[in-house]
Amino acid sequence: MIRKFIAYYKPYRVSFIINLFAALMISFLGLLYPILTRQMLNDYIPNMNMNMIIIGGLILLGSYLVRMLLRFWMQYNGHMIGVKIQRDMRLEMFHKLQKLPYKYFDDHETGEVLSKLVDDLNPIVECAHHIPTDFFTSVVMLVGSFIFLASIDLMLTLVVFMCIPILVFITIKTRKQLSSAFKEARVGMAMVNTSMESSVTGIRVTKAYTNSDIEYDKFKDNISFLVGARRKGFKALGIFLSSSSFVTDLFNVVLLIVGGYSLYLGRISFGDFSSFIISINLFIGPVNTLIRLVEQYQSGMAGFERFVGVLGEDEEVDDKDATALLNARGDIEFSNVSFSYDGSENVLEDISFKIDAGKSIALVGASGGGKTTICSLLMRFYEKNAGEIKIDGKKIEDYTYHSLRNNIGIVQQDVFLFSGSIYDNIVYGRPDASHDQVIEAAKQANIHDFVLSLKDGYNTEIGERGIKLSGGQKQRISLARMFLKNPKILILDEATSALDNTTENLIQKELDELCKNRTTIVVAHRLSTVKNVDHIMVIGKKILEEGYHEDLISKGGIYNDLYNMQFKKIG
Repeated sequence: MIRKFIAYYKPYRVSFIINLFAALMISFLGLLYPILTRQMLNDYIPNMNMNMIIIGGLILLGSYLVRMLLRFWMQYNGHMIGVKIQRDMRLEMFHKLQKLPYKYFDDHETGEVLSKLVDDLNPIVECAHHIPTDFFTSVVMLVGSFIFLASIDLMLTLVVFMCIPILVFITIKTRKQLSSAFKEARVGMAMVNTSMESSVTGIRVTKAYTNSDIEYDKFKDNISFLVGARRKGFKALGIFLSSSSFVTDLFNVVLLIVGGYSLYLGRISFGDFSSFIISINLFIGPVNTLIRLVEQYQSGMAGFERFVGVLGEDEEVDDKDATALLNARGDIEFSNVSFSYDGSENVLEDISFKIDAGKSIALVGASGGGKTTICSLLMRFYEKNAGEIKIDGKKIEDYTYHSLRNNIGIVQQDVFLFSGSIYDNIVYGRPDASHDQVIEAAKQANIHDFVLSLKDGYNTEIGERGIKLSGGQKQRISLARMFLKNPKILILDEATSALDNTTENLIQKELDELCKNRTTIVVAHRLSTVKNVDHIMVIGKKILEEGYHEDLISKGGIYNDLYNMQFKKIG
């Protein structure tokens, strides 16, 4: 884990080395004070050498000024290295998330993913800066203090340094508790974020059902779990810090007793003993810093391990010999395709059908029958368990993910618009499109005149998920986005089922225009929208019925029953 963390320093190794050099100089300059103090107590002051006292003071002042500049650089540059490493990690994780299959997002809620991307990486800035530089500085200071203190009195120095194994023992005993507690706290924070994201997103539903108390109780439960996790963490931290602090306090007791006894025996002079007492902070300071770094390391690594866990997830990878799907015609063929989401019960079984380029097919049937799943398999959002799916005579696995999806467009019931302007959401269909092409797409979707009626026109901000727009307006923007993308294969997945009948009838004209000269798959519950397609299939895990509208009605089977159910007259 440490090796993986260190790898993120590579792009900034020059700045990092400069930082370590600054830390080294700060450590060396820190040794000047006790050295000059000892010299003054043993020589300059007893011999009344005022010139050397002043010179020593000026040298010390100069060293402090240099240390101030070095500390500024080390703090600024060190934290900026941490910020850049944090940025690199977030970019890497975001890029990874874009390449993960749908199943990952089925299994992980949005709040949990955001927590790993944001909260878990927040401590990285401090870890990336403080752990290497403070550890390096502390080690240098410990070695330097040992040499200096040993030059005063070796036996006294060895007695004081014997306390270090006790600190190492305490660290080893509490490390696992700290690590476990910090990991649990990260899980708790993810639960809180998930709960909050869900509640805020669904605030309108909550208000409509007057269920604020239920949402509050759910959020309270998650907060309580987080508090419990942090209680364990702070308990372990409290034991570690108080025990460590007690041991460092013992240094003073040991120094006082052993040093006093040595002074009593005449083994050490009063000046040297005074210098030793003053200089002991050279030893205690780095020890306290190392103790603090243990806490910081456990906190940072708890988040880093969750981050590494995401990077280790299996992503969508093109097959070795995959090629780009260019200038697709739009022929589609399913041969004996079966699929299961959980590896047990099949959602689809032995599905076989063909769609010639430019033709349309409708998938109808009860909810949960597998209609949307067929579309998801075509776009390789999920991988089939058996059978073959071909486009233009080649298996879809022989095409790259990017080129496959670039030739397929999907218009769904739940239109997703991004926060931003109307123009931003339309141009999302083809980011390299010109302004004129965007306007033309808006005209094709019959949304241009409405946009011009707005104060800010195409620069109008639509709010989160297009909250400021009506259902019909949002759907037309999504259609404009699809006109701009101009795919050869089109999927209409319940594209108008969320709209009222009047709005649906108005938008149907744009949909018919969008479907021209494209291979089209229509998923629909409203059978009025599929009467004119070239072929209809009733899906219920398998293909239960198929044919033209009139043929299926004349058969008096499942399709006829569905049709009569929707269009029966109430007398």
